[in-house]
Amino acid sequence: MNIQGVCEAKFHAVRQEFERNFSQRGEVGASVCVTMRGQRVVDLWGGTARVDTGTPWTEDTVGLVFSCTKGATALCAHILASRGLLDLDAPVAKYWPTFAQAGKSHITVKMLLNHQAGLPALRQPLPEGAFYNWEIVVAALGQEEPFWQPGTRNGYHGLTFGWLVGEVVRRVAGKSLGTFFQDEVARPLGLDFWIGLPDQMDPRVAPMIPGEPDTESPFFVAMANPSSLQALLFLNTGGYMTRPDYDSRAAHAAEIGGAGGITNARGLAGMYAPLACGGKNVVSRDILARMAAVSSATGQDTSLLVPTRFSLGFMKSMDNRRQPRGQQDSVILSEDAFGHAGFGGSIGFADPRAEMSFGYTMNKMGAGAGLNPRGQSLIDAVYRSLGYQSQASGAWA
Repeated sequence: MNIQGVCEAKFHAVRQEFERNFSQRGEVGASVCVTMRGQRVVDLWGGTARVDTGTPWTEDTVGLVFSCTKGATALCAHILASRGLLDLDAPVAKYWPTFAQAGKSHITVKMLLNHQAGLPALRQPLPEGAFYNWEIVVAALGQEEPFWQPGTRNGYHGLTFGWLVGEVVRRVAGKSLGTFFQDEVARPLGLDFWIGLPDQMDPRVAPMIPGEPDTESPFFVAMANPSSLQALLFLNTGGYMTRPDYDSRAAHAAEIGGAGGITNARGLAGMYAPLACGGKNVVSRDILARMAAVSSATGQDTSLLVPTRFSLGFMKSMDNRRQPRGQQDSVILSEDAFGHAGFGGSIGFADPRAEMSFGYTMNKMGAGAGLNPRGQSLIDAVYRSLGYQSQASGAWA
């Protein structure tokens, strides 16, 4: 396997694990990037971007990162909060008045970020292509009644998160989520990262290769009931997840803030780099502290049916390896770290204590909503390279 890029000697173990991903763990095409104090110390890529043509994965290859996009969407909200334009503890209806319908007047912005709003899915059947029309989904969410008493539990808002938080961003900022992200994050930081990909960038995209589903997971089992929350979450998507349609041109162009971001490892690590270094003119220190602190956790996530932990819009370290078979989705970071994994195994995160940020993307998807051995092996190698000793407590220490 022809691995390209740079890797400082201290992080040679990361390169070794990246190579093992191809030789032993079924990797097809991928990228990994690590920054320390804002400077890249690992920037590697390799493999095949398009298996139909044999096109190699290059320095500029990008791809769909699914729920890693939630980190970008949450960051937009926190930027507005840092500027005093958005109160995270205020009712959503303060900014989005029609959201107050169907018993939602007391739902706060914080509940949206915490996956506590009770709106992880839509009961109303969505028409074909609905995910590519912002107004259709936002109107449906405005009318939707919560699946549970908001604030009393958390359940992963796997796709709706992007429109819920994104509509608040749009109304406060006066521009679309994707435009705000480009203007305030991607362009200033020099990132190849889009929520709504321009047409001319589409040839750079490595299409996703679906993985085998984890048929033993309680989420997959629950989907057999078409009226279940899990079936509505995953299947009522206007074709986005069911055809699947997520690598179509229409999907790439749409601003799908919960799952549609397109970037590479350099883009993910670059987005989190300022957050690993005290906020660096992106967010204030007090907001950064809220971004990193556990804000919602449960013995069983109402949507995913496994234990989860979140800060305000970000995943925290989650070690479910001792859970029953099918419930072992994990994302094992240090307790100081926060970020987001994506369906299939991509991930980006910041670790403020280590002043380190990390990104990993790939086109061959793995099973589950957490990390698979490819991404986790790279993260483990980074922490070992930094002198962290163990993850016995469920997080690197």
